[in-house]
Amino acid sequence: MPPHPDWARVTLALAAVVVIAYLLAKFAGRLARSALVTIVRRDGPLQAIGAAVHHPIRIIRFAVFAAVVLALTMPALELAGVETTVGLTSRTLTAWVFGSGLRILIIGILTYALLRIIAATSRRLEDEMGQATSADMMERLKRARTVSRLVQNALTVLVVSIAGLMVLHELQVDIMPILTGAGIVGLAVGFGAQTLVKDLIAGFFLTLENQVRVGDVAVINGTGGLVEEINLRTIVLRDSDGTVHIFPNGSIDRLANRTIDFSYAVVDVGVGYGEDPDRIDGLLRQVAATVAGDPALATVLLEPAEVQGIEAFEETRMIMRVRVKTLPLRQWDVARQLRRHIVKTFDAHGIVMPARPAPTVVIRSEDRDTPTA
Repeated sequence: MPPHPDWARVTLALAAVVVIAYLLAKFAGRLARSALVTIVRRDGPLQAIGAAVHHPIRIIRFAVFAAVVLALTMPALELAGVETTVGLTSRTLTAWVFGSGLRILIIGILTYALLRIIAATSRRLEDEMGQATSADMMERLKRARTVSRLVQNALTVLVVSIAGLMVLHELQVDIMPILTGAGIVGLAVGFGAQTLVKDLIAGFFLTLENQVRVGDVAVINGTGGLVEEINLRTIVLRDSDGTVHIFPNGSIDRLANRTIDFSYAVVDVGVGYGEDPDRIDGLLRQVAATVAGDPALATVLLEPAEVQGIEAFEETRMIMRVRVKTLPLRQWDVARQLRRHIVKTFDAHGIVMPARPAPTVVIRSEDRDTPTA
């Protein structure tokens, strides 16, 4: 007949276990708080950090508290004179807890902390890039969200996979078949999905390098149009006829972005050889000043117009070029207004713009015996 336990000593031992577990959990929570606050710190009061810090801290405190209680309860009961009837002895349990159990706990805590740090870093990147309200910054925010979510998902899968294998190893599970099978599956997927992997990698760098954005006018593999969607695998383009073209990112050989940062409105004007180039130059500058004074267009012009002089000679006319630097997507509106004012100004000054010469077609009729001219 086992002796009756001294309940006062048992209560004191369990209370000591709870106090030790609470203190260790509080210390672990402070360490986690310091690390997370460093990652997600913003201007303003610390309370503004919100659930991004408080929720992970509560989970870490609970995990440390539960682990310490489980580890110290059996030794504390034996010290209080209680004989346990479970199959595990306190020595065996303590050896496992402070061996494999402690390593599993550390792996779990570090895994969770890494996942929270990755998520917090992604949110911080998005928040910092989303503070401005300009159109360019909004596009940068979209790019930051795409890249951060892609990196976050990839790192999450990597961290969880490594942590799972480490936990299985601590539980004396042979992970070599798992690694071998994963290698074989990865090799098979690599051979069978080369095009898909190529498209994903190309799409990642297309987004990361900001080569093209939604709303840009681009020419892809010789096809021009408005970019409507940019995905990790494909890019969607709509041309002037309304036709939608879908290009896998890995198949893009040539990409010309016509609306990134700024654009140029270029207008070529044909005038006869009898006109004075200096006079035409002055009239073109007058037209450019008129367009710059238009309230509807003044805000989209980035620099004064350039009259570049004679650009080319044709059979019946010489070509003079005008170029204006504009905001992206507005070069066509500016070019239309330039042409309209050029026609009016030239008409007012009696300047005729000769048409291009029509092509000459010569038809010859030949007889085998008697050739004719």
